[in-house]
Amino acid sequence: MDKSTLQNIELFLFDMDGTLYLGDILFDFTAELLQVIRNRGGRYLFMTNNSSKSVADYVKKLDKLGIESTEEDFITSSQATVYYLKKHHKDAVLYVCGTQSLKNEFISHGFTVTEDLSKVECIVMGNDNELNFKKLEDVCKLLFANPKLPYIATNPDYVCPTEFGSVPDCGSVCDMIYNCTKLRPVFIGKPSPLMPQLAMEKYGVDGIHTAVIGDRIYTDVKSGINAGAVSILVMSGETTKEILNASPDKPDFVLKDGRELMEIIKNE
Repeated sequence: MDKSTLQNIELFLFDMDGTLYLGDILFDFTAELLQVIRNRGGRYLFMTNNSSKSVADYVKKLDKLGIESTEEDFITSSQATVYYLKKHHKDAVLYVCGTQSLKNEFISHGFTVTEDLSKVECIVMGNDNELNFKKLEDVCKLLFANPKLPYIATNPDYVCPTEFGSVPDCGSVCDMIYNCTKLRPVFIGKPSPLMPQLAMEKYGVDGIHTAVIGDRIYTDVKSGINAGAVSILVMSGETTKEILNASPDKPDFVLKDGRELMEIIKNE
């Protein structure tokens, strides 16, 4: 696929951490890249697996980094999880192994969140930077008491990139639970095609004119492939050349970073 085909993209679905910023440091090209997309009449959404923040908190985070946004500019694994729960486990009482921000997201959509294990009807795991041993113990108690209890995870990522390297993400915590219970959750976020599909449906754009851009093959690139969209790997985050060469899943395009994407779509 020739890079000139990227000039036909109408909907850009951006991973965030490792793609547009790293931790609390905005990449120097990000603001201009987003402006270029707006200037050419395109649309972009911020599509993240990181469920540690609600959409409202992500708006605040980007504002602090100097990027104006509204809640309509996001599609997150927590939103996709809400969609999945409403479809498959409507009105279920949730035990959320996640941040207070994630709990607030579910509450805002009408779900009841409880720590009373006797009332739990569904477990939801998230990227939890407020994790403690009690939460791990609670999840194990629930699964041992009822191995068929609905068990959902917002995302399968093993690590979350930071300015200094990385920290454990939801997938790593779910592996800890698996080592105890031998049970795996249903993973909602990337590489599931659900988030790109919801975005394409919302804006009436097909896969040929939609690009998924991110720094991970096993989540970002794979979700683009699974959704039938154009997949773009940027080498500004987690993926190394060694990881790329070893991966059975290959992106349509490999770019150094978002600046290279910006230069391509500017040169129409």
